[in-house]
Amino acid sequence: MGTQAPEGHEQDYVHKEIDEKLARQKAIDEWLPITSSRNAKWWYSAFHNVTAMVGAGVLSLPYAMAELGWGPGVAVLVLSWIITLYTLWQMVEMHEMVPGKRFDRYHELGQYAFGEKLGLYIVVPQQLIVEVGVCIVYMVTGGKSLMKVHDLVCKTCKPIKQTYFIMIFASVHFVLSHLPNFNSISGVSLAAAVMSLSYSTIAWTASVHKGVQPDVEYGYKAKTTSGTVFNFLSALGDVAFAYAGHNVVLEIQATIPSTPETPSKKPMWRGVIVAYIVVALCYFPVALIGYWMYGNSVKDNILISLEKPVWLIAMANMFVVVHVIGSYQIYAMPVFDMVETLLVKRLHFTPSWGLRFFVRNLYVASLRNVAFHIQTKKVQLILVD
Repeated sequence: MGTQAPEGHEQDYVHKEIDEKLARQKAIDEWLPITSSRNAKWWYSAFHNVTAMVGAGVLSLPYAMAELGWGPGVAVLVLSWIITLYTLWQMVEMHEMVPGKRFDRYHELGQYAFGEKLGLYIVVPQQLIVEVGVCIVYMVTGGKSLMKVHDLVCKTCKPIKQTYFIMIFASVHFVLSHLPNFNSISGVSLAAAVMSLSYSTIAWTASVHKGVQPDVEYGYKAKTTSGTVFNFLSALGDVAFAYAGHNVVLEIQATIPSTPETPSKKPMWRGVIVAYIVVALCYFPVALIGYWMYGNSVKDNILISLEKPVWLIAMANMFVVVHVIGSYQIYAMPVFDMVETLLVKRLHFTPSWGLRFFVRNLYVASLRNVAFHIQTKKVQLILVD
């Protein structure tokens, strides 16, 4: 009896320690952006995916068609739509492919596939390059779009440097970046998705209104074989760039509740289908109608081919601003999650509002400063010009 009591106390202590560790882990998960809220509806995934995928790059698709030609161009557009939908379906399925476990983050799936350390080394750098890079591009794009709106609306006003418009755009994110998780930015994401559809619709309906241009030609513009091949490959890159968004799919799905009876993949897949229908409504009319109306004389931005009516360009640029505000938040949220996870799990910082305030303000300020340095007239980071 005397030897059993200490063993009983030791077991109680071990169980208590395990319970405390699990409680701490649960508290951290409920604080981190990706796992803090799991009550999203299927339509959340729809507009999150639209916001992440559809961008101002859609306005360059007629130009890509001009470099590809009718046959290859249509084939590439359709195949890209099908292939990216299939690969997105694979990711949705893999989110819960291990019973009782959810791969809430891209790197968690990488760790399962390649191992704990190698998975991180393979996935995290690439994911950060994409997400941070997109945020920087959107910072410049938002600033340049705001400047364009100002210049069009107030032609007699004194010119203002683009740097100040980037500061204005960044100031929005100094506020929005403190929304804690994906579900809290759903309204911003919805507005961004609507704007994507709006400026895409402006592009193709205005093209239809102008009609097929006189002496339109549909042959390749390049005079040499090497030039044609180069343009063809460049156009493939333009189309591939247009079908983005897979980088945040798992994180979006992590916000959807899941039970054995109703796994998260069902509402997520429903949202993805709706999102891809919207993508088709944006991409195919703009690409095909724009090329049909202007042929190989179409500009690298379809709005330029519309001869820049002031109201149209100003409206389109304002739509782009709203869109990139939402897209910035979609791509920034996984980065916030990575940094905050590192701080609270590895470096043992206490989860708090102050920690989040510091991290997110530092992120926005750092990217704003990078945007200041890379914004040049030679670097065209915005397609609506």
